[in-house]
Amino acid sequence: MNRVLNIGEQFPEFNLQGVVSLEQEKEFQSFSKENINGKWSVIFFWPFDFTFVCPTEIAEFNKELEEFSLRDTVVFGASGDSHFVHLAWRKNHADLEKLKFPMLADYKKELSTALGILERDTQAPLRATFIVDPEGVIRFVSLHDLKVGRNVKEVIRTLDALQTDELCPCNWKKGDKTL
Repeated sequence: MNRVLNIGEQFPEFNLQGVVSLEQEKEFQSFSKENINGKWSVIFFWPFDFTFVCPTEIAEFNKELEEFSLRDTVVFGASGDSHFVHLAWRKNHADLEKLKFPMLADYKKELSTALGILERDTQAPLRATFIVDPEGVIRFVSLHDLKVGRNVKEVIRTLDALQTDELCPCNWKKGDKTL
């Protein structure tokens, strides 16, 4: 496993197909680092499609998408499955049919490898979350065991804190005093 990219490092270049729609002939779109340049971004990874914990996380990111939008932040989800597998999963899982953010297909695992987030035994992406600032700098990294889902509200809270550019104490929430 490569070293996990850390806070202060540039998010790597990428060029991946993403599923953006269930409408025939409009399902897929290409995405690259250009799509995150100049914006706050949250890029989160899950290990495999057609699993049990993953759709709960994906659905929760979708449910909170307006909160990210209010913070001028774009959201991308990704796994090591192909865009065709992503599309099939979206068509077959009620919680994923109406996603409003792209499901990126890191099928060759180039981005996962560059980020250093491949699980040693399965070579599947770990449950990893990155918050990237408008200059493409990683400002937050979180890794979870494959069996444990992440807390999307904590990602939003951390994004809020980062966007203040102030010192934020433990358990700080938007609207609280900074240090």
